[in-house]
Amino acid sequence: MAALLRRSRSLVRNSHVVQISLTGSRSMASKTQVGFIGLGHMGNPMAKNLIKHGYPVIASDVFPESCKELQELGAQILDTPADVADKADRIITMLPSSPNVIDVYTGPNGILKKVKKGSLLIDSSTIDPAVSKEMAVAAEKTGAVFMDAPVSGGVGAATSGKLTFMVGGAEEEFTAAKELLSCMGANVVYCGQVGTGQAAKICNNMLLAIGMIGTAETMNLGIRLGLDPKLLAKILNMSSGRCWSSDTYNPVPGVMEGVPSANNYQGGFGTTLMAKDLGLAQNSASNTKTAVPLGSLAHQIYRMMCARGYASKDFSSGQCFSA
Repeated sequence: MAALLRRSRSLVRNSHVVQISLTGSRSMASKTQVGFIGLGHMGNPMAKNLIKHGYPVIASDVFPESCKELQELGAQILDTPADVADKADRIITMLPSSPNVIDVYTGPNGILKKVKKGSLLIDSSTIDPAVSKEMAVAAEKTGAVFMDAPVSGGVGAATSGKLTFMVGGAEEEFTAAKELLSCMGANVVYCGQVGTGQAAKICNNMLLAIGMIGTAETMNLGIRLGLDPKLLAKILNMSSGRCWSSDTYNPVPGVMEGVPSANNYQGGFGTTLMAKDLGLAQNSASNTKTAVPLGSLAHQIYRMMCARGYASKDFSSGQCFSA
């Protein structure tokens, strides 16, 4: 009887092991190749996080040197977006501007030249909502699905996998998109139809620019009044003036570690890109007849920063500009 019980337990254990093995195998099998186009400051760490989560990545970038690090981690590097679309039926793009997105999707070597029917195309660039809608229409004609999913959080959040994604597109496709985006972000929020993700991002970045300018001006005033910058930042961050620019991304060198202001404003989110995003906000404000006087002033300030040599610096370099 005892021997029979031992044999029974052994069979149960072996059955359990087989079940776990099969489940694990199905899980890995579901992680099919993911295309990633655009390996800049944001795209590179985002693609790395997909690899960390077990997804085989097929990538492409106009600058081959941007691909080397990812290739060393096992990614397959191809020459063009069309080549990526020929190999993967789930593709994420992270590009600087609307013209880049139009070219990558609809250009001579674009995704839509070789995209497979039923493919899921997720664009995490920050662009004009109208362009997102145009890309969605073009993708639909090929039998593919396009969703806009711009991000917030900067390079730090991209590296740590804690981005916030604002997603626009068909609601029935959101679950499939979230599976991938959750590997790169802590928050994945459905905003509505195509273009609404971009709308949310544009609003966020306008507020971010206004907040950064206010933080830079406030810190400069305090320093000229004789306050130690670290002490001033501490007081602001325990008071009603606290904001992301003061407590997470302080623009004054020496106040915080691990932010662009501690590295001569290198890396991070470029001043040129912020000026571009504020231009998108201005266009949207004009189209909707919305008064945004502070947003307009922020746009002018960032354009002046670009003209005066800060274009390649992080957008927090306005601290130097206003000093």
